This record gives sequence, structure tokens and C-alpha cells, in this order.
Amino acid sequence: MLPFLLLSLYGGCLLFVLIFSLVQLHLTWLARRAYRRPAVVPPALLPTAAWPRVAVQVPLFNERFVAERVIDAVAALDYPTERLHLQILDDSTDDTRALVAARVAQHRATGLRIDHVTRSERTGYKAGALAHGLRETDGEIIVIFDADFVPEPDFLCRTVPLFFADERLGVVQTRWGHCNENESLLTRLQAFGLDAHFRIEQVGRTAGGHFINFNGTGGLWRRRCIEDAGGWRFDTLTEDLDLSYRAQLRGWRFGYTPAVVAPAELPTMMDALKSQQYRWTKGAAETARRHLGSLWRSDNRLSTKVHGTFHLLNSSVYVVILLMGLLSVPLVFVRERHDEFRPLFRLASVFLLAFGPLIYYYFVAWRLSGHRDRGWRFAPEFLLFLSVSMGLALHNARAVALGWLGQRSAFVRTPKLGTAPPTARLRYRTGGVGWLVVLEGLLAVYFAFGLAAGAWFGDTGLMPFHFMLTLGFGLVCGYSVRHAWVAAAK
Repeated sequence: MLPFLLLSLYGGCLLFVLIFSLVQLHLTWLARRAYRRPAVVPPALLPTAAWPRVAVQVPLFNERFVAERVIDAVAALDYPTERLHLQILDDSTDDTRALVAARVAQHRATGLRIDHVTRSERTGYKAGALAHGLRETDGEIIVIFDADFVPEPDFLCRTVPLFFADERLGVVQTRWGHCNENESLLTRLQAFGLDAHFRIEQVGRTAGGHFINFNGTGGLWRRRCIEDAGGWRFDTLTEDLDLSYRAQLRGWRFGYTPAVVAPAELPTMMDALKSQQYRWTKGAAETARRHLGSLWRSDNRLSTKVHGTFHLLNSSVYVVILLMGLLSVPLVFVRERHDEFRPLFRLASVFLLAFGPLIYYYFVAWRLSGHRDRGWRFAPEFLLFLSVSMGLALHNARAVALGWLGQRSAFVRTPKLGTAPPTARLRYRTGGVGWLVVLEGLLAVYFAFGLAAGAWFGDTGLMPFHFMLTLGFGLVCGYSVRHAWVAAAK
């Protein structure tokens, strides 16, 4: 009975992965079709007096290494000065506040309307800062950049006109670029995954008329859209995804323009990456818990509801991967000792074809990212990306579970370094080696045992899976310990 139960649970996980992969395949098809269409030409520029009032908001919290850079970048934006309002929403508790005050004063002296907005309490974290800033500006279009972003001067001239032709366009999201993609293996793998999201998912969902999300930064909101959807709320860790679904459920349309790139910095330390992943995965689960019912009760098309469901459940894939991994080791012994289940194992192997659409999805994104002359690098990069993603499954599955259970947690920032020396990263560390890292190391040993058992029995069926799990959990644990050790040695 127990072997049958294990196999049934494993088969259920494979089925979920198969359906998820098919959804990604459909998005890839939609995206490729969209790329073959002529590029959208923004409406002709209007006289200066007719341009909407724009407020650029930059939320900061203890970002001394990048604060001045982002302030200089937004101050250089090309837009009619009398229609532009820059807000530096500074919740810092360290010397960042003094640096910001000095740089704001410097730009204000040139005639820019730029305000250093501070609060006595960091209520609501980033969402609270955005809501506070909204009350302090008359901007009709609200532009948001996180501290690590460095927009090009023509950013507003290429995006604001998109709002002219459609009064129900609530958001224009742009594509994230990467300032430090080639700094390390960790940053390359992050860029690999993010490029797939921005080059395939966002394009495909937009082309299909499905829900997309504002990505928290590098985008523009119509103020009326924010207010109509109920404003910024801070009872989830992904205030951007929450507001995106509230707005689209009220009939607002979202636009995505991959041709406009907003460069940003990728986390370079494992604890910083984990804090970011925790926020994204737990917040997505919280948003799914809140909006899945409303999505299915809405009058949207069935296809939009299906895509929206898998969009909101993206982070739940980590729970499935972790469960599959835990079940897969005992299944090596079940397969060896229970011949009666061999037909079921053969049936289950069919579902491994689910990885075919995922490979195609990431390969198309890889080619679109400009790697056409380095196709030979795709296979190792993809396997490493998939392995490290699996290695984050314990950390992220825990975040998802807490999100589904409704357990509240604080917003933990992702520290950014800019051009600061490597030793500077120790100033804003988000954590060290805890029990979760120990468990990740033990799981690496557990999956290595499964790999060895498969080799002993001459059963290669699960060996590739166990190899990637061993590699992934080993790398995640190794990076965590190494970065913590470097910090302790300083």
C-alpha cells in the first residue's frame, strides 16, 4: 500500500509539472508570434503643455552604495521640467539619509522639482512609502524605480506616450536589464531565469490578452488606475502583484514594452538572493490565496483564468519539486523490489516529457537574449540554472507554505552594492548560516545517496534527477556557508 501511495503522489507531481510546462509552451508560442508582428509605434509627441504630469518615485531603505547613482539617473530623465516631479522616498536609518539629502539639494539647485520624502516610521515598508508619496504629489503618471535601477534619459519619452491612445491603459511595464550579469555564476543564472520571464512570459501573456503583473519597478502607472483599484496595500510581500490583479480584475489593461530596457543590479550574495526569493515566492502565494477565487468568479475568458491561475501559482512549483525530490529516493528501492509496479514506472516516465517544453521555453528566451553565437553554452547553463532552482526548493517551499497559511512576516530588503568594494557587502547582510542551510546540506547528502543507490541497482531512470538535486542543494548550501564564512572572517 505504501509503495503505491508514494508512486501515486509522485505521479501527481509529474502531472502538475506537465500541465505547468504546457502552459509555458503556449506562452512561448504566443511570444514568438508577437515578435513577428510589426513593432508598436508610440503616438506622435504632443505639445509640452499637453504632456501629463509625471511623478518619479524612488523608494529607498539603507542603500548608501546605490542611492546617489539612482538619484542622478532620474534627475537626468528627459521630460518637460515643469511637468516632472521626482520623489526620493527615503526610509533609511543609516547615513544613506544624509547622502540623499545632499544629492537632492544639489539637483534642486538646478531647477528640478525633486523632494526628499521621509517618514518617522517605516509603516508598510515599500508599499507604505509609495502610498505616502502618492499623497504628496499631483502626478498623473507614476513611475517607480528601485534603488538599484539606472534608467536611460529617454525612458519617459519612450513610454509615457503609450498612455495617450488608451484611457484604460493602467500600466506600462518595461524589461529589466542587468548591470552585473557576468559578475559571477550566481548572477548569470539569475539573468538566465529573469530573461525568460521578461522575454517570453510577459510578452506571451500580453499578446494573448491575459493578466500580467507590474514587476515592482521599471514601470509606469496611471494614477487613476492605482486609486480605482484601492491603492497600495501592505498586507502581502508582493504589493506589486496584488495591485496588478486588483486593477486588472476591475478592467484596467496592462501594457508591456520589451524594447525599453531598465538596467538593474542582480544580488551577488546567496543570503541576498534568498531574501529576494523569499519575498517573491511568499508574496505570490499570499496574492494567490487572496485573488484566485475572484479571478475565477470574474467574467474573463477561460484561457485568461487558466493562465492567471498558473501565473499566481508559479511559486508553488517549488513545493512540487521538493515533494518529488523527497519521494524519488525511496522510489528507487520500490522500483527494485516491486516488479508489479514496473508498468506504472514506465507510464510515469512518459511525464518526463514535461521537461521538453521547458527546455524549448528557456532556449527561445536564451536566443532572444542575444546568445545566438554561443548556442553550445545553453545546455550547461540550463542544467546549472535548473539545478540551483531545485536547490532553492526547500527555502522557497517554506516561504510558499507560510504564504498559503497566511502567516505574516516582515519585508526584508535585498541589499545592493553598486560599485562598492566586495567587503562593503558585509554591511547589509540579511542573515547567516541557520537551520535551513543545515537542512539544505543534509538534503544534498540524501539525494547523493539516491544517486548512489540508482548506480548500485543499475537503474538510471532517476539518476539525472538525483544528480541535479545533489548539485543544486550542494551549491546553494555551499554558497550560503561560504558567504557566511567570509563575513565572519572580516
